[in-house]
Amino acid sequence: MSENKTEVLVGGLVLAVALGFVAYAGKTTGFTTAGEEYTLNASFRSADGVSTGTDVRLAGVKVGRVTELRLDPDTYRAKAIFTVREGIDVPDDSAVAISSEGLLGGNYVEILPGGSPFYFTPGDEIEFTQGSVSLVSLLMKFVSGNEDGAAQ
Repeated sequence: MSENKTEVLVGGLVLAVALGFVAYAGKTTGFTTAGEEYTLNASFRSADGVSTGTDVRLAGVKVGRVTELRLDPDTYRAKAIFTVREGIDVPDDSAVAISSEGLLGGNYVEILPGGSPFYFTPGDEIEFTQGSVSLVSLLMKFVSGNEDGAAQ
């Protein structure tokens, strides 16, 4: 009978640890939210390296995540819909850029705050955007030695 109690105790402990890992993974990947959020959107010429779940950062701090990325059939631009934590007011002259964490790191959406005393409201579109920069095209420009990246 004591073997049975030990097995149940160990099984319960393993289950508790597994649930802890699931909760931790959900929180770190942005699958679960830490509070109320509101949405903003922006359109980019190029959104390479950005997908659903990509971090949105302000001053290097994660303040939200990309919830949807789709092609606008009228403008042929990538439209990103992303969240920002409630209580973080983004000035309405702010810009959004797709930045890289480094040479081998992934991309993230960076909010570059402006100085306006007025703020975006939920659902607004940020008009000042900068798309992702292709590392391959930069290397081609460097190797070819000309401005447009074409071979001579």
